[in-house]
Amino acid sequence: MHPTSRALIISLSLMAATSFTIASEKSHSKKTAHDPSHWSYEGETGPSNWGSMKAEFGLCSTGKQQSPVNITEAYAQDLDPLQFQYQESKTSIQNNGHTIQLNYDPGSYLIVGTDRYQLLQFHFHTPSEEAIGGQRYPMVAHLVHKNDAGQLAVVALLINQGSSDNEIIQKFWEKMPSNHNETRGYDQIKYNVSDLLPNNRSYWTLMGSLTTPPCSEGVRWLILKNPLQISAKQIARFKKEFPMNARPIQSLQQRAVLDSN
Repeated sequence: MHPTSRALIISLSLMAATSFTIASEKSHSKKTAHDPSHWSYEGETGPSNWGSMKAEFGLCSTGKQQSPVNITEAYAQDLDPLQFQYQESKTSIQNNGHTIQLNYDPGSYLIVGTDRYQLLQFHFHTPSEEAIGGQRYPMVAHLVHKNDAGQLAVVALLINQGSSDNEIIQKFWEKMPSNHNETRGYDQIKYNVSDLLPNNRSYWTLMGSLTTPPCSEGVRWLILKNPLQISAKQIARFKKEFPMNARPIQSLQQRAVLDSN
């Protein structure tokens, strides 16, 4: 074989090997970035597989009080009114890879009877995770609270499409991080989340779970009957980042939904 031909073959072989290595590294990096233990809303890491992904996610498939649910029947009760003692908070907005989350300053509380829960954060899902009479709303905001005993209470604020932009939501969307695991803080931009709540605060309630892994149970759910309205453009803006981030409806099992009337 001519020396030049031999050198060319060796060179081509090295290039092929290098290309294979780069391709393998790219493939590996994709797999690493999409860690199989990191849950999602579709495919192999989607909701139907959450329970088998990690031991601590077991309740996602075996739990008896899972959320969200479809409310088709509720029992009227003389329930305690929801008292929202919310203070103003500076804006801390996070893209955690699953949703857009607003972390709230300490000192704001939800009071239900003798129970007091501090507001920690709120975040969004599309479509609404809760269904009412089999229908899901375009979006929902979940306001997550915790009491001194570590028990959680989540207020679900359903979101419907209206004719105009919501001013507070618009401020959030303008500051929305597009990169996963990015948080942006704005000390000068302050708001009170109670301004998003309806005047009529009647609600449905039941015990349930987190709607994301590890699907822990013992969560007190308070679902406001009257939705917030935002524009189609604002709904589309959220869906641009998260086209679908809602867990499928779970069985009520033996639970009853109570209606504050």
